[in-house]
Amino acid sequence: MARGERYICTGCNIKLPFTDYHVHGATELNPLQRRFWGKVQVRYAFSYLLFMPKGRVQRLLHKLKYKGAKELGVHLGNRYGSLLSDYHYSGQFDVVVPVPLHKYKMRRRGYNQSEYFGRGLSESMNVPLVADALFRAIDTGTQTRKNRLDRWHNVEQVFQVKHPEKVKGKRILLADDVMTTGATLEACTIALLAAGATEVSVVTIAAA
Repeated sequence: MARGERYICTGCNIKLPFTDYHVHGATELNPLQRRFWGKVQVRYAFSYLLFMPKGRVQRLLHKLKYKGAKELGVHLGNRYGSLLSDYHYSGQFDVVVPVPLHKYKMRRRGYNQSEYFGRGLSESMNVPLVADALFRAIDTGTQTRKNRLDRWHNVEQVFQVKHPEKVKGKRILLADDVMTTGATLEACTIALLAAGATEVSVVTIAAA
């Protein structure tokens, strides 16, 4: 790291695979938006980076999830939140809600990486973070080696809204670390809408 650099050096930052999904918003030009069509009603779908196996983004996520680099999540949230604010999205959301971990996984890891990403988004967009809105009732285990149908059945009944009064009538920005098939985000969105949320948008650090 050179003086003034934090978490990601300038050389690596230049080579990161950034997306332009925020430029296209809720249109057919946003490929992430199209993934939800016909499945669940999502207002906006954003991701900061493109996930590629064995690439820089996978290494970043590994450090965030398994190496205790919690502040990396805040840093990425700050950077992407600032970019989304530049495109006037900050006024589109009432609260940021992170995808929760099951209590057993939380106990083992000690923190929820999606919550730290959500913190960064909250700070940079000036949108309140509600970290306890959702509850993961069942520990589904790793999703990494499951196909889309298996992932959906794995999370279909997993998520519950712990505090409906915190999401009712709100425009939710649902934050997670990575999106692969989107099954987890779909399940969370369904739970939030059923609890009275006005609309749900999704945002991730990376999308495969």
